[in-house]
Amino acid sequence: MRMDNYKLVYFVPPSHLQATKHAIHEAGGGVYADGKYIQCAFEIQGSGQFIPVAEAGANPHTGTPGKLEKTDEFRVEIKCSGRDVAKKAVVALKHSHPYEVPAYEVYKMEDF
Repeated sequence: MRMDNYKLVYFVPPSHLQATKHAIHEAGGGVYADGKYIQCAFEIQGSGQFIPVAEAGANPHTGTPGKLEKTDEFRVEIKCSGRDVAKKAVVALKHSHPYEVPAYEVYKMEDF
């Protein structure tokens, strides 16, 4: 039976780029070709923006409640082989990421 693959995509400030990738790789993410390639990731630098809302209980790592914050971030994509690895990778991301609520997405991948 073939294992499902997932892609974890997340956004992180430069200060925590290496720590988040390391944590996700330690959880089993970033493995290709049955282990022939490990610690694989794609990253691209860009900028993100948000307004922390104090009335909603925001406690931002960066920025001031009520003010638009623009910050440098990296978009990182890491493949996870199997649902269990994807779940462990998300837990690792949440523990290693500095934001109160990390922005991330998980996609199920198709192999044609």
